[in-house]
Amino acid sequence: MTDTGFCLWFTGLSGAGKSTIANLVVDELRRRGHRVELLDGDEVREHLSKGLGFSKEDRDTNIRRIGFVASLLARNGVVAVTAAISPYRAVREEVRGWIERFVEIHVATPLEECEARDVKGLYAKARAGEIPEFTGVSDPYEPPAHPEIRVETSGRTPAESAAEVVAWLERAGLSPPR
Repeated sequence: MTDTGFCLWFTGLSGAGKSTIANLVVDELRRRGHRVELLDGDEVREHLSKGLGFSKEDRDTNIRRIGFVASLLARNGVVAVTAAISPYRAVREEVRGWIERFVEIHVATPLEECEARDVKGLYAKARAGEIPEFTGVSDPYEPPAHPEIRVETSGRTPAESAAEVVAWLERAGLSPPR
């Protein structure tokens, strides 16, 4: 069992593939003996941030809550994996400052591709004005300036993207090779 805690912070637009890739990485890290906890943005919003809206202040509060839990997990030897849009660079950098081993992963999927993948129809609703403050449409997404990992998902499978993340973790000494 590996007991080095760290945080993998997946960020990107809605529909970019954050949760899908994060789940694959979580499965692989567990196979390698890591203790891992996934903090999915949608689940956290339902349980830890219920009642928060989508204003900038509420989004920042939500991300800080996720970051706080991730920091507790990481300092106790758990790999905390987050998958949340986390649209604002400043609050991501704030959270980075709380966690000794913080790995920011930008799931870089073009907006057009995210819209094409949107099974929930959220982008269409946002474009019709039914969802105000929707990231990438009526609210900004600030991509990371210097992420540790930038995963380009266009033309790749989620498994290929997850393998890229795991390979980086091996090179960084955070996970032993299989």
